[in-house]
Amino acid sequence: MPEHAQDFGSAIDHLLPERHPQIDYSICDVAEAVLKDLVPSMEHPFYALSKKPDMSIRRYEHGPNWVEIIPSAKGQATIYDKDILIYAVSQIMNKLNRGERVDRVLRFNPRDLLIFVNRGTGGKDYDAFCEALDRLMGTVIKTNITTRSGGGNMPLSEEEARGWFHLVERATVVRKGDEETGRIMHAEIQLSEWVYNSIRRKSVLTLHRDYFRLRKPIERRVYEIARKLCGSQPRWQIGLEKLLMRTGARSELKRFRHTMKEMAHTDHLPDYHVAYDDKSDMVVFRNRGTVTPEMGSPALPPLSEAVRDEARGILPGMDIAVVEREWRDWITEAPRDGPAAFLGFCRNRQSRLI
Repeated sequence: MPEHAQDFGSAIDHLLPERHPQIDYSICDVAEAVLKDLVPSMEHPFYALSKKPDMSIRRYEHGPNWVEIIPSAKGQATIYDKDILIYAVSQIMNKLNRGERVDRVLRFNPRDLLIFVNRGTGGKDYDAFCEALDRLMGTVIKTNITTRSGGGNMPLSEEEARGWFHLVERATVVRKGDEETGRIMHAEIQLSEWVYNSIRRKSVLTLHRDYFRLRKPIERRVYEIARKLCGSQPRWQIGLEKLLMRTGARSELKRFRHTMKEMAHTDHLPDYHVAYDDKSDMVVFRNRGTVTPEMGSPALPPLSEAVRDEARGILPGMDIAVVEREWRDWITEAPRDGPAAFLGFCRNRQSRLI
């Protein structure tokens, strides 16, 4: 099969309809908290991909970094529950960009949130919102990834090696009338310090608005991975088995292969064309031209293959394309000698693996 995906009907046919087409989404950028110092949160499957309660403890490792997710009695937070955090991060980032004061507490009208994430605004949608808060507050994240201010990409000190936190630490919902059935007037949530620190450092990536129109949880997760690891590059590829591991999906490889072939055929993923190569068992992502380098990240010329080979010698066994993407996200101004700066970044990374 050729790398370029075939067209099987219009891609828009495979997206959910826009429930609120008149809303002005330009008021606030859709953004997602991403960690620049170690492993960005998009690389780790923090959220369950099933709507059924997931009660099992799960642990994921990537290089020296690890994440353990411990669900509550109501199950692990799902990728749909994460819409609340995307909304919160988007609003706080919008205020930061306007020079306004922000803190970990965000007060909002849940109706605005439901419209923003392309949900309905009926009674069941407000109930689902409250249930999502239960799971976000109940799920415990245990990790050695730090988001402390000023942490940059430097090695962690011993006292920063491990942390436990909830994604949302506190929530309040105010209703008018009956406590259980009255109309929700406003809600207030307090984000964890771990999430808030990454927002303050503007460690975020912009998501395409059609993210909320993707029908399946696995589509959302694959998009997140492509958005983080392909980014603004013209092309990025990954082995099918490795991609499955990154998604956190509890799916057999054979079934996942069928899913990716179907995704390549419909070619409806926002920002990226998807192709599947039968011979190499690789999934290839190509930038549609809608993703450009993030504001504040300098545009750098591509590294030579010789530099990448030297980097592979420093970090044997690691995906150098991923390391390069992290380096490009991390730097805030163009270095005088890009290749030397990148190799220095790799050596710093290697020192933390010993």
